[in-house]
Amino acid sequence: MNTAPSVFGSVHLGYVVVESDRFADWRRFGTDAIGMHHDDISRDVMRFRLDDHECRFLIRRGPAEDVVAIGWHIDDHTSFEQVEARVRAHGVPVVRGSDEEAALRGVERLLRFPGPKGLVQEIYTTPVVSSEPLRMLASGWVTGDSGMGHVAITSAKPTLMRGYYHTVFDARLTDYIDETISGVKLKIRFLRVNERHHSIAIAALRGLPIDPIRTRVQHLNIQADSLDDLARSYERVHELGFDMALTIGRHTNDKELSYYARTPSGFEWEVGWNPLVIDESTWEPSTHQGISIWGHRPVGQTILDKLDQFRLGARSLVRPERTVPALSGAGIPDD
Repeated sequence: MNTAPSVFGSVHLGYVVVESDRFADWRRFGTDAIGMHHDDISRDVMRFRLDDHECRFLIRRGPAEDVVAIGWHIDDHTSFEQVEARVRAHGVPVVRGSDEEAALRGVERLLRFPGPKGLVQEIYTTPVVSSEPLRMLASGWVTGDSGMGHVAITSAKPTLMRGYYHTVFDARLTDYIDETISGVKLKIRFLRVNERHHSIAIAALRGLPIDPIRTRVQHLNIQADSLDDLARSYERVHELGFDMALTIGRHTNDKELSYYARTPSGFEWEVGWNPLVIDESTWEPSTHQGISIWGHRPVGQTILDKLDQFRLGARSLVRPERTVPALSGAGIPDD
């Protein structure tokens, strides 16, 4: 039985690292469409801000066209050391990031270790705060105690992934969604590490051990401060010619109003507004049927797109999903 103190509530999604060669498109997407603050750091690095933290999204030049690392803000040094000790105790290597890497991410120091699907996990305690005023089209974004949003991942091994985030961060199950898309049944698990309804969502095909998504991450989410911010960014995405993946709709479980655009790297980007906040004293997990109360209609998807997804899924059968077995047990039941 694990008697160590829990780090739940001390963990927050802090930043995301994306590798891409499409810098001009990312600059237009992040700044002119979504409405974030943009900083050019060098020819090979750009950053986006949502608040006073120096970095929330780090775009570095490279061929992956994907998310390559997730940064987790840990509230205090005790919790930070506890997470580090857990990872090391399971025999998983922990590496200290260089001073240059920490500076690029806008943190004082960081540690990194392997994560599911090849997503490097990075932890830090102290973000660097910028005094430079925000220059962005949005009036603001919701971060703070909830972290900056969430990450959604597709997986052929969802129980192992859920076990990983429980072992490392004491992630709790918030709820499930069962959904059927084009005859294919999906089960989505939503995990929280603080008051935000979920910081990690894990989607899996029921009965089929395949992953139909090319990228490590299916979508990223950030939370607009106002309904006007959400609506105006939706208009800008259309006007600037970026692909819309799903129209505006409202989710069944967290009640968030949102839309999904397609990023220059191919994964999706959800802008949401007004999700519910979890009350730990009363919350009980449940299962919802369908991801949306209304809306979230696919845009421009053809039968060729669907066939392409099934081809990618078939490829995943011969390309095993990367896991971190030592950190993926934690007594989580097979659900």
